[in-house]
Amino acid sequence: MGNTKYTYAVARIRALETSLLTNAAIEQLLACPTAEQALQLLIEKGWGDTAAGNDMDAVLNREEEKTWQVIRDVAPDMSVFDVLSYPKLYHNLKAAIKEVCTEVRNPHIFYDDCSITGEEMLKIVENKDFSRLPGNMPGVAQEAFETLLHTRDGQLCDIMVDKAALEAVRDAGRRSGEPIIDDYADTTVAIADIKIAVRSQKTGKSSDFMRSAMAECRGVSVEQLIRAALSGVDEIAQYLEGTSYAGGADALKESPSAFERWCDNRMIETLKPQKYETFSVGPLLGYLIARENEIKTVRIILTGKQNGFPGDAIRERIREMYV
Repeated sequence: MGNTKYTYAVARIRALETSLLTNAAIEQLLACPTAEQALQLLIEKGWGDTAAGNDMDAVLNREEEKTWQVIRDVAPDMSVFDVLSYPKLYHNLKAAIKEVCTEVRNPHIFYDDCSITGEEMLKIVENKDFSRLPGNMPGVAQEAFETLLHTRDGQLCDIMVDKAALEAVRDAGRRSGEPIIDDYADTTVAIADIKIAVRSQKTGKSSDFMRSAMAECRGVSVEQLIRAALSGVDEIAQYLEGTSYAGGADALKESPSAFERWCDNRMIETLKPQKYETFSVGPLLGYLIARENEIKTVRIILTGKQNGFPGDAIRERIREMYV
């Protein structure tokens, strides 16, 4: 007997998968002469809503909200999705610390579709009420807040919070008891570590810097990545060739954006087999990631057209679709 608590959720998700954009739909968008026409095409497919109107950002944000709404409606247990909501939560923490420390208010820098909205996060940081935060957040919030206050080093503050976010994602994956969530979380951390190594190599960062930014995971060895990064980009590629991220080595030699695209495609490939599961959280995770991937791809196409990029330049940044 399978785990029937997911049967209804999976049936709902199956029905929704049919409205995911296909590669043919992406081609249609690419063929539109202007960003406005491409956006119009999406609105005809049901993207956005009346409140979002013809505003690109509003339409895309609304699509993200709709996706999470669906998952909240059907998921028997939302805690397994912590791996996906933590990055937003930690982003809100980072943004709130900066707003409070610099006393500069920036509209639209918070995510409101996570467990602590921007407004709440601002209040928590203003009152230094860090114990109200979940998991490993109270400690890092306090530390990052004091660091920014005393050193005025925004980058250092970012690194501390980003690393804590990666560790929270990794731990949530392990805690979920769901192999696919655990695998997704570990992959997220490994890819982040690889990106840190690549950027650090380019900007000549020290091993201490990298160690303070990278989180331990199963997929890659932090120490070996650091050693490789100190020797050069070819060494990073060579190290990757001995891991399950070997495909990333070739992409890395091509360009940073090719590597980013490879990372996203790798994630979609990992999740594709989940479509055929019936009694697990897999299809829900697959749908969530597919939607995020789709929204990211649409954003790349629309901003590319707004900025007058040639079709080929846009095409090489396009992600692989889930359907």
